[in-house]
Formats: sequence, structure tokens, C-alpha cells
Amino acid sequence: MSQRNAMHLIVLPGDGIGPEITAATVEVLEAASERFGLGLQLESDIAGHESLQRHGITVRPELLEKVRGADGLVLGPMSTFDYTDESKGGINPSMFFRKRLDLFANVRPARTYPGVQHHAVLDFDLIVVRENTEGFYADRNMESGGSEMLVTPDVCISLRRITRGCCERIARAAFRLAMTRRKRVSAVHKANVLKIGDGMFLEECRKVAAEFPEVVLDEYIIDAMCAHVVRDPARFDVIVTTNMFGDILSDLTAELSGSIGLGGSVNAGASHAMAQAAHGSAPDIAGQDVANPLSLILSAAQLLDWHADRLGSQAFAGASRAIEAAVAEAVAAGESTQDVGGRLGTAATGAGIAARLRAMPVPA
Repeated sequence: MSQRNAMHLIVLPGDGIGPEITAATVEVLEAASERFGLGLQLESDIAGHESLQRHGITVRPELLEKVRGADGLVLGPMSTFDYTDESKGGINPSMFFRKRLDLFANVRPARTYPGVQHHAVLDFDLIVVRENTEGFYADRNMESGGSEMLVTPDVCISLRRITRGCCERIARAAFRLAMTRRKRVSAVHKANVLKIGDGMFLEECRKVAAEFPEVVLDEYIIDAMCAHVVRDPARFDVIVTTNMFGDILSDLTAELSGSIGLGGSVNAGASHAMAQAAHGSAPDIAGQDVANPLSLILSAAQLLDWHADRLGSQAFAGASRAIEAAVAEAVAAGESTQDVGGRLGTAATGAGIAARLRAMPVPA
């Protein structure tokens, strides 16, 4: 690991728009490091299509060890639909790092921004805390192979794994987060149908809730939750749920805020964390300098905050808040990409946010 007053990050630009939005994010991180004295060490490497072309595999084994030895990972968008055959080197990098590093908590904030037209009746600020290592995800349920089986050419069986330990730790992550916010957790489930698995999830949420008497626990069935969050997202603070429900809800809440391009995402575990934009690689607009870099920039801010929490570092926490503030200011001023009402390209958006950071006063 890096020294206490520094942070070593591996940066993987990814596919499609990945290199463009990653370059903008790196510029912002370098500005934050300079302004707040973070001592960031940013080391670039490759994964995805470039690695497949050079090395015959999307993620080299030695890359995993390099990431394990660092303090965090910035992963650009990957063309995951292209990677269908692991025997031919087509490993899904996102799944690979989530599984191998045990990144069990996918934390996805969604909030409205002044200057951005959104789809909610009122402004809102919530966070979806999604279990990240099991559930209805065939690529992470088994030690080897997948949990989908083709019984006949016309019959497929998909297995869902739910474990008490994973339910407990994602619930705990949500309640710890709620203690820093408005002290309300909404547990989302389908226990009326998935009685054993989602019943177990609810049991663990209730057990953890008993340890946090200051936090209110609400429970919502997933289909009702989709209606409630569209009608009035402002009523929610921290939403905790299983893998697939969380994946869907976090995209929904990000889009309600104005664009999925405003949705940050950090994948966190006990010892490692990965910043990753909530959206995909968008190859149709790659190389055109129009891609929105804000999701990855906000994800990188979350990564700094995760590191701050581990170290008890005010400098990293302050830098994280400053990046979020600089993004909000840039969006309000129209100094962002067109999809969120701005007038700038990808590179200029990143440069403008970096300039705002350099101009900010450093807290005494």
C-alpha cells in the first residue's frame, strides 16, 4: 500500500468513450491532488479491447496483482457486451475486479443539480447502496463457470445466490452511510415472492437496524418502490437492496436527476475500491469530444472519500467534496457537455472543473 499521506491509483481508460472521459477525470484528480496536497500517484495501464489486441486477454493476471497493491482503481467504461467467451480472452473487466477484489458495495448517489432539467417534481438527493457480489448475476455466483444452464436448446435455468453474510455487510454499509446523512434507510425487496432469499435479506437489514436506533428503517417491495421513487424521490435518503434491483433502481434514479451521465458510482470492499461510471462505453460517439465525463469524475470523488474514511483524512475528504462542488458549479454555469444543458466538449469540461479546483481555497 501507499504511504499514509499519498494514494496510488491504477487508471484503466477502457473502451469507446473511456479514454476521453478518463483523460478528463485524470486532469481533475491531478488538480485536486495539487490543491489539497494529496500526493496522488496515477499509474495508467490497459484492459478491454486494447489489452485483448496486444495480449490476447482483456485482463492480464499480473494486472490484478498490480491493482491489489494499489490504493484504488479508476476503471473507464468497458464494452462488456463484446466479451462473451472467456476461453478466448474475453473477460468482463468490471465483473472481474468486482469479484476478485470482493467489492461488495456499489454506492450510487443520485441528486438534482441547479441548471439541469430533471424529471422529478422536487429536487432530491439520495444514494442507492447495491449488493454487488451475488444475486441474479450469472458471472459472479459460482467459484467457476456461470449460474445459467441451458438444459435443452429451449430451456434455460438461472440460479440466484443469496447469503446471510453478504446481506449483513451491505445492510451495515447502508446504515453507516445513513448516519452521515438524514438517518433513513429504505430496504427494497421482493420477499412476497422470493420468500427465502429476500426474506433473509430483510432479516439482516432488521438486525443491523437494531444497532442503529437513530436510523429509521422503511421496507418497500421493488415494484411499489419504482412507483414511489418516480413519484417522489425526495422522500428517500439511503436505499439498500440486492444486486439486480439495485442496478435497475440506480439507473432510474440517475435518469430522474437529469441524466445517467450525472450518476457517480464506487464499488467498495473492505480493502479495495474501484471508481466506475454508471454508464457504458457508448462506441457510437467515441472520439467526437461530446461524451459526458461527469459520471466518472464524480465516481473518482467517491473513491477519494472512501480512502478518506479508511485513513481518517480530512484532506482526502475535503478534496472529494471540492470535486463535487466544482461539478455542481460547472453544470450550473453551462460549462459541461450538451446532454446536461452545457456548451462544452469532453476535454473542455474536464479542464474547466480542474481550473475551478485550482482556484478554490484550501480549508485551514
